[in-house]
Amino acid sequence: MCPPQDSTFSLADALTQEHREIDASIEEFVAGAKQARHLDEIVPPLNRAMTALRRHIYLEEEFVFPPVQQAGLMMPVLVMLREHGELWRAMDALEEELAGYGDQEPDDEAMQDLIGRCHEMLDLQDRHNSKEEPIIYPHADTDVDAQTHQDLQEFMRSGAMPNGWVCEKAAG
Repeated sequence: MCPPQDSTFSLADALTQEHREIDASIEEFVAGAKQARHLDEIVPPLNRAMTALRRHIYLEEEFVFPPVQQAGLMMPVLVMLREHGELWRAMDALEEELAGYGDQEPDDEAMQDLIGRCHEMLDLQDRHNSKEEPIIYPHADTDVDAQTHQDLQEFMRSGAMPNGWVCEKAAG
């Protein structure tokens, strides 16, 4: 996603759009998994989704949550952090399962398990996003100071999550 660089840029809209793109990539994997003969044919959208979701969690925890929390939304931010940990652990488990196949193809049962894990990820995200978008995101546009807003806008255009960064509640 490459948002325009101007002062009318809505963080809420851009963050919501990232949610939609991440979900779409997972759904693309699921649709492909139902028809593909080889795992490597369908893994790219899932890898893209996991990379995008980790980066998205990073930008929320580093840029959005601190000013929103300081503005008084302490409890909602704590809930979002806890749910980020759940999502992070679910991504870790999914990536570990995919890596476990190496060069061999999963059988039908294993493929159904992967599809099930993806549906679980989508459900986790849906529950998370249904709170985050109406509660947290409106504050992103009002409580984030101008410099952080500009920094976040630039990060969304071209930034990369630092190597080794892990969300605050990843350990559980």
